[in-house]
Amino acid sequence: MEKMEVLQRYLLIIRKLKGIKPYVPSDELIEYIQTGITARGNSCGVNIRTIQRDIKDIVELFNISISFRKGKGYYIEEEYPDPYGQYDNLLFNFDLLCAMNADSGVQEYILAEHHRPVGSQILPELISAIKGSHPVEFDYTFVRYNDNVKQKIVFPHFLKESNQRWYLLAIEDGKLKTFGVDRISQLKILKEDTFERNNTIDIESLFKDCYGIWDQTDIPIEDIELSYDSLDGKFIKSVPIHHSQKIICDTEDEFRITLRLRITNDFVMELLSRSRSLTVIRPLSLRERVRKVYEEALKRNS
Repeated sequence: MEKMEVLQRYLLIIRKLKGIKPYVPSDELIEYIQTGITARGNSCGVNIRTIQRDIKDIVELFNISISFRKGKGYYIEEEYPDPYGQYDNLLFNFDLLCAMNADSGVQEYILAEHHRPVGSQILPELISAIKGSHPVEFDYTFVRYNDNVKQKIVFPHFLKESNQRWYLLAIEDGKLKTFGVDRISQLKILKEDTFERNNTIDIESLFKDCYGIWDQTDIPIEDIELSYDSLDGKFIKSVPIHHSQKIICDTEDEFRITLRLRITNDFVMELLSRSRSLTVIRPLSLRERVRKVYEEALKRNS
């Protein structure tokens, strides 16, 4: 539970410093963090040393520059790069995870899904390993290969959330690979060892042309045009399919968008999840792919 409290403090500090006020005095920040921690069912004391230690960790973990100006308070030096909202999404998931903890006392007010993502309980340990540049050892289940289990020792670099699942991006045998956190078991942080983190990895560019977690570089990047009715359009407008989404028509009769990304299986599955009024305008290969999926489904269910 202590690690979750630390994550909660990180979240509260950043949210406070991201507020309207350009500077936050020490006493105001301490009061805000203490109130937030208490509201989440924890009672640990917060003082200036705790805040200073947390800020140092935040700088190292999230690469957010936080400074203090005498007579004014703490502030974020400049707007940190987060073009696709991934950082805010990460904070939201941790906040929800913390809030739904069995000891928090808020579960009677929050109606969550009937399940929680498998493996989410090891996220704090993985973050700790990433932050400390410690290798991790675990058993990994390969679902596509008859649930075969292999032991892995990898260098953890990033955590990425996609479709309510968490993924560990780690270097194994010199290559950046993806591991589903829900398939990791017997996790062990090799705290006596450290590795040199590869800071040349451009994680934003790595996923900017794909939907979800799989960036299959052998699949070309294509221009896509989709049409929906106005009702579906309201949902797609509020929660865009992809960061490249652009609205080219928004009327009472039609909602039309363009996208630019790789057409992977994950992307096709996403289109099928809201296909009630979907018309694929281009490319024709995507239209044919969607049509075949429905033809085969009709045969199976007729």
